[in-house]
Amino acid sequence: MGELTELIHLARGGDKLASDRLFAAVYADLHRLAARQVHGNAAGLRTTSLVHEAYFKLARPDALGVNDREHFFAVAARAMRQLAIDHARQRAAGKRGGGTPVLALEDVPELELPALARDVDLLALDAALARLAQVDARLLELVEMRFFGGLELAEIAALSGRSERTLKRDWRKARAFLHANLGGEMAGDEP
Repeated sequence: MGELTELIHLARGGDKLASDRLFAAVYADLHRLAARQVHGNAAGLRTTSLVHEAYFKLARPDALGVNDREHFFAVAARAMRQLAIDHARQRAAGKRGGGTPVLALEDVPELELPALARDVDLLALDAALARLAQVDARLLELVEMRFFGGLELAEIAALSGRSERTLKRDWRKARAFLHANLGGEMAGDEP
């Protein structure tokens, strides 16, 4: 059993020291995952904040129901995606009112328009992923691990027990589904 897997099991058992060591051991990798989530998606969301919020969700002994390193990072990527989507929803809700004075489009600074578009894109992607989950939960899991988690197909194959060839075929299906559900405006297929 690897050191991370051992730390995960100890932290799941309530060992505070193991939990602290686990966070220190995975911090750089979590920061890399968070940077992928924040880059071009969640305007106003900071990478370090996302790392800490995600780890806060994962660090509870009852939340660490993961088996190994790959599974931990897949779950972390999902937690970060959910946090980024929650952030985008809050921003979108704030833009619809909430006591904010109404501005003409010409009066909105140019820098805020791309941020609004990223929030809308992230919410559209979340809706498309929810539809994908209804069609095929395995494809959703693959997208989360590959696109949001940054895992390579070989790593996902080891984690899921499926062949790389099957995963490549599933990746094409998932991309096609998302492309169709996002109106043909999917920004980037590859992680």
